[in-house]
Amino acid sequence: MIITETSLKDVYLIEPKVLGDHRGYFFESFRDDILTEKIRKINWVQDNESLSVKSVLRGLHYQLPPFAQTKLVRITKGCVLDVAVDIRKGSPNFGKHIVVELSDENKKQLFIPRGFAHGFVVLSDTAVFSYKVDNYYSKEADRSIRWNDPEIGVDWQVKLEDVQLSEKDIQAKLLKDSDLFTYSDNLYA
Repeated sequence: MIITETSLKDVYLIEPKVLGDHRGYFFESFRDDILTEKIRKINWVQDNESLSVKSVLRGLHYQLPPFAQTKLVRITKGCVLDVAVDIRKGSPNFGKHIVVELSDENKKQLFIPRGFAHGFVVLSDTAVFSYKVDNYYSKEADRSIRWNDPEIGVDWQVKLEDVQLSEKDIQAKLLKDSDLFTYSDNLYA
């Protein structure tokens, strides 16, 4: 398993070692000991999965403390463009984002810590998106930042007229109007 910090401090790209032959393949999709050694100990409490069709865009989502979530995301079927945005006021990377293509073919995963908004858009006909979280869902703490906020400037690589959104994401606020984290918050206390 190769774990590489991205251009956003504390966000990591994880690439498993895939063993394959004419019969198929095998890889370890999760190793607590390696993540603890390379990143930090995380108490994962829940696994989630969603199915989405082409051009569905989900995000940019996050939860406020004390329900903030770290996510470990991957695709088990299809292909998505995955986005993490630093929303910690005072961070040197505040408002900056990274974009990673995740697919069932490349088997890459993205580790997104608390203090970041997250979203993805489906590039394939369908995609099954699976992820671990370290805190339970809270409707009261749930927030969204507008996917097309010009201050963030994500290139979603899909035709804007094809994007399919939930009502929640249509109503999302701009980054400048959102409830955010501060860089000095100890989000793991």
